Amino acid sequence: MNERELLDLLLADARRSTEDLARMLDADEAAVADAIERLEDEGVVGGYSAIVDWGEVDEERVVALVELNVTLDRETSYADIAERLARFPEVQTLQLVSGDYDFDMRVEGDSMREVSRFISDKVAPVPEITQTVTHYVMDTYKDRGVNFGDGDDDERLSVSP
Repeated sequence: MNERELLDLLLADARRSTEDLARMLDADEAAVADAIERLEDEGVVGGYSAIVDWGEVDEERVVALVELNVTLDRETSYADIAERLARFPEVQTLQLVSGDYDFDMRVEGDSMREVSRFISDKVAPVPEITQTVTHYVMDTYKDRGVNFGDGDDDERLSVSP
């Protein structure tokens, strides 16, 4: 069985049964179940979650993308800083990136005030963090490969050259 194909199928729809996965992979169902369990045990598969279009939910959900710049010292590594930040439940995604800043962090909260307070009270005081730049997500059109909406909601007149 090709593990990459199994992972791609799980990424596309983690709710598929092992029976369906086995049929799609032309593999034995027990072998698929064993592979999934091993991948989970090894941490390759870290969990399963739903993709939610918060724009379709009545309750407000605020998402912010935060750029972080850090200064390292002899005792502190990127992994040390990441471990500290990842402990906060507000942090949904944390990635070390190349470019103009060091970490890209996705934060979620119930309000802009809650997210702002989290950044100013919990993130900015971390000694190695030298700068934060927060971008609030205004709308989401696609998340993890899933398109939201049908694209026909925009009532403005389309203008093209």
